[in-house]
Amino acid sequence: MSGSGRAALPGARERELDAVEHRIDTAIDRYAPYVGLAIGLALTPPFLAGGPLWPWLVIGVLVPVSVAWSVVFTWGERQLAAGPVAGPIYLAGVLGLMAVLVHASPLFAFQVIGVYVHSFAYLRGGWRFVPVVLGAVIVSYSQVGGRFSEITPGLAVAVAVLTVANALLGGGGTYFGVFMSEQSRRRREIIAELGAANRRLSEALDENASLHAQLLAHAREAGVLDERARLAREIHDTIAQGLTGIVTQLEAAAVADDDPVVRARHLDTARGLAREGLTEARRSVDALGPRQLAEAQLPDAIADMAKRWAESGAVELVLDTTGDPRPLLPELEVVLFRVAQEALVNVGKHSAACRVGLTLSYMDDVVVLDVRDDGCGFVPAATAGAVDGSGFGLVAMEQRVRRVAGTFSVESAPGEGTALSASVPAIPAEVR
Repeated sequence: MSGSGRAALPGARERELDAVEHRIDTAIDRYAPYVGLAIGLALTPPFLAGGPLWPWLVIGVLVPVSVAWSVVFTWGERQLAAGPVAGPIYLAGVLGLMAVLVHASPLFAFQVIGVYVHSFAYLRGGWRFVPVVLGAVIVSYSQVGGRFSEITPGLAVAVAVLTVANALLGGGGTYFGVFMSEQSRRRREIIAELGAANRRLSEALDENASLHAQLLAHAREAGVLDERARLAREIHDTIAQGLTGIVTQLEAAAVADDDPVVRARHLDTARGLAREGLTEARRSVDALGPRQLAEAQLPDAIADMAKRWAESGAVELVLDTTGDPRPLLPELEVVLFRVAQEALVNVGKHSAACRVGLTLSYMDDVVVLDVRDDGCGFVPAATAGAVDGSGFGLVAMEQRVRRVAGTFSVESAPGEGTALSASVPAIPAEVR
């Protein structure tokens, strides 16, 4: 579009109107006192033609004095009348000079324009209406003829009625104009504040975008570290445990040379553990859950794993499931299964227990796994984080549980066995 056809922007139009309004207000405030004097001075000669000389002497002296009085108090950028004391003094002087001039010539009542305007400009609160009323009295006096009329009771009543009317019309109109100017000023301030707020918001959005980019970078880095930790846990829970079982079975087979049946059984178990470890390694790389969970429900998968562990270790096992078993989110079932698996491995490697109890409890809002043994026990604070010498163990179990907003605890003491408890939210699988 061409420049002549383009509509002015709303903000530019607002600024243009505000500038016009400011110039008008400034002109009224600056020239109002002199307009009334100029009108009175222009209309008075025909009105006083052929009259006495004293009114002309009064006008000739007081008009310059009135001009000088207003100039001293209101001219320039730093207006003297704006002070809390100078303002009332200025308006009192204007009213006094006006009263004398109106008495000499009623046509000088037009000075009341300046009185109305400057009353609201230089006074505050209810004091603004005092000069308005006094100015209305002087105007009413001029309207009934001033010194040319004989004051009678009826004329006094007329002056009173005219005073009320003049005060309401002149003062009320001026008050409304001042009110609108104040509203305009306040609107400009609000617009300026909104503009500043928009600038701050824009700066904040730019900063947030930068922070968001940094967070994404940190999230990617954290994701890499988390994936490394996950793979480490999976390798520990699958390959390391499987290799440990294989080594145990091979060592048992090595000392059973005199019993071919026992030796063959240990070798068969070692081969089975090797195949299972290979399958688990592949599933860990693919971020899949344990094979047992893919083939059975959690209670059955834990029971099958625990029974096979007990048979290979000749430990008495007591299994129990309470509550109403139900499918959970796969992540939750994997956590409980791995905790049970790791806990039994630790029992077999460290506790020398003869009896192990494993309980899976389904409650309304949580599912709790408890593993208890009657082994040698230990001091949790001294061994947590390195139970198996590999850097995992209790720490790995606790990390798994806490990652799904669960709770984990271990109670043990030397010679008193160990009790382990893991609790996870009972979130059903179908909400996924």
